[in-house]
Amino acid sequence: MSASPDKICKTVCQYNQTPIPAEDMEKLLEIAEDYRQVKNYVYSRYGGKGGLAKIYPGYTVQNEMTGSGLRTALAMPAVYFYLAIYDALGDIKSQWTRTKAKVLKLIGQNEGFTAEEKHYLRFLLKSANAFEAVLNQKEIGLPREMQKRYEELAVQVDTLKLHRYLCRQVRKYHVGKLHTEAATGFSVTERAYRYADHGLYLSTKQNRKRIFVPLTDNNSSKSQLYIKLFPDSGNIEVRVPVGVAVRSHSDYEATVGLAVGMYTMLTTDKGHKYGEQLGSLQTEYAEWVRQQTTVYNLNRAANSGRKKYTVQKNRYIEQLHSYINSELNRFLTTERPRIIYLAKMPGTNAGGVNRKINNSVALWQRGYIRKRLFLKCREHSVEIREVLGRGISSECSHCGMSGVWKKSIPWKESIPRKKSIPKKDGMFTCPACGESLEEKTNTARNVLKRGLEGKIVR
Repeated sequence: MSASPDKICKTVCQYNQTPIPAEDMEKLLEIAEDYRQVKNYVYSRYGGKGGLAKIYPGYTVQNEMTGSGLRTALAMPAVYFYLAIYDALGDIKSQWTRTKAKVLKLIGQNEGFTAEEKHYLRFLLKSANAFEAVLNQKEIGLPREMQKRYEELAVQVDTLKLHRYLCRQVRKYHVGKLHTEAATGFSVTERAYRYADHGLYLSTKQNRKRIFVPLTDNNSSKSQLYIKLFPDSGNIEVRVPVGVAVRSHSDYEATVGLAVGMYTMLTTDKGHKYGEQLGSLQTEYAEWVRQQTTVYNLNRAANSGRKKYTVQKNRYIEQLHSYINSELNRFLTTERPRIIYLAKMPGTNAGGVNRKINNSVALWQRGYIRKRLFLKCREHSVEIREVLGRGISSECSHCGMSGVWKKSIPWKESIPRKKSIPKKDGMFTCPACGESLEEKTNTARNVLKRGLEGKIVR
């Protein structure tokens, strides 16, 4: 579903009102299993470099899958069969996009390449036909204008060396063909469902036979749905993409510097805090995961499954996500920002010696917080600008002194030694001007200052 510029796409969920009968759940699970088999067939057949020539735009795959006889063997309705194909193709394309992005980044960082060599490699990565030809060691043949441009670039570099480099990086960073063992859901288009009678009618593998699922609400849709199955409890979750209108608030005028933390979720440049319980919730969740993992590993052979573990883990995650969304809403309605400055920071690194801290960092919901913050800001017409984050927590927001300075070494006077500004009990104290304030507040003020100075990275 594509959203217009004044709308954003969100996913809302619908739920069954009463447990689904076991017989009906078996029919839905049968569709999910067929859906899984079709996806795995597409992954195995077109997920490698040999399938690159066929996955764009995908009609070749559709035609070959039609002639494969798989749909007949599974006795699978066409509406589910072709959705499974295009679902798998979407996963394959996303995987190749991630691989190309990684290689592009490596090319930019490689100081051994000339500007011409980098330009040539980027051309190959951005041209699907050229990229496929190089990986499969075929002659590059492109449309007339692109072929002319390719030949102009090729005469300036050692193409054999660069082709080998590209193949080597793809082998290293492309994780291989996808595969799924989960048969827990499937997509469905309007042709295979109908909203009526305070519920949803879903097509099955039996001709002209539909399952009725009473729902907890009267909402309806004409979009492609995703049906998530929970056979143990006899429930389903209907995921519906909807276009939500972007709202503009005349009273949202503030400019806010924001620091994101693992224990207190958000701290503003004025010292206002949101999500102060996040740390205790995440610590409780991390401790539970650590205990469960220890118990499971002590007697792994006797533990045939982890259904109870998965159910409880999902409850912890839902609790965290509910709290995060509630606090983000409170932040927006209280601060009423027009522009938010946020530090662009590197990924988390749980490589310390303290296992409890490592677990907490690894399970930190930072990615979810950022995703929801960006989405909610788009929904409310709030602009987010990311600033350079290097050294931002070790700089005094009052006098600007950096947390790294030179200290003389008797036998090596010319070598600088790095030393951080001391922090104690969450407080930041500057040794130069004596300014003392809460650490995250200092960081948020630095974020705001860098944003106003134009040190923007996004």
